[in-house]
Amino acid sequence: MKRSQKMRILLDENFPVDFAKLLGGHEILTVHSLGWSGIKNGELLRRAKSVCDVFVTLDRNLEFQQNIKVLSFGVVVVCARSNRIADLLPHIDSILEVASRIVPGHVEKAGT
Repeated sequence: MKRSQKMRILLDENFPVDFAKLLGGHEILTVHSLGWSGIKNGELLRRAKSVCDVFVTLDRNLEFQQNIKVLSFGVVVVCARSNRIADLLPHIDSILEVASRIVPGHVEKAGT
């Protein structure tokens, strides 16, 4: 996927709601806005296939707990100090850059 294309990005529930506004130029959905808060990762990833090209999370264990290879979208794991917006801001460019090149069924880290 080229960066110039509009991506459908789903933010995991561990992101602050206001963070979605900072990823402009793309279709940004949040687990919270979809009413999916509290859903276990396996079910969440099954649902995500119908709404996103890229799933962005802070959960560094996700790739070890789920079979990412079978997903129809890529997963970006953000390596930030915390989920506070101040700690996430420096990673926005990295998140978008990784999201623009990720392929379905793969995990890449952003912010490392």
